[in-house]
Amino acid sequence: MASGSGNRQRTRQCLVRFTDEEFERVSGKADKAGIACAAFLRAAALGDPGPRAQRRPPADHKALRRILGELGRIGNNVNQIAYRLHTSHQKPPPELRPALAAYLELRNAIFDALGMKRPPPGHDHQGR
Repeated sequence: MASGSGNRQRTRQCLVRFTDEEFERVSGKADKAGIACAAFLRAAALGDPGPRAQRRPPADHKALRRILGELGRIGNNVNQIAYRLHTSHQKPPPELRPALAAYLELRNAIFDALGMKRPPPGHDHQGR
């Protein structure tokens, strides 16, 4: 069963492959235009993104990178706390695990918004 509305007029797809660099350029331009990649590519090819193209506010990449740097410093502090607790054989407070999960969720959302590859688990990003 196909997903979406039965009234969907666009039933045909065209697969396009990009390198990581090409995809970042295209998705960056789409983001600056305030539309999804598919609508941006449709507009580039046909001159119109289509009547259902949803406008969205472009991401402020400079602000997101600054926030990502701050999150990296917070992550470093959390790692230092975890290390000290571990080396002193103290039990971590119950709030530590949910706080770390929330931190990682926020960090990953920013990476996604910037179109950047997420670091592997156990590696933090310091905004570099």
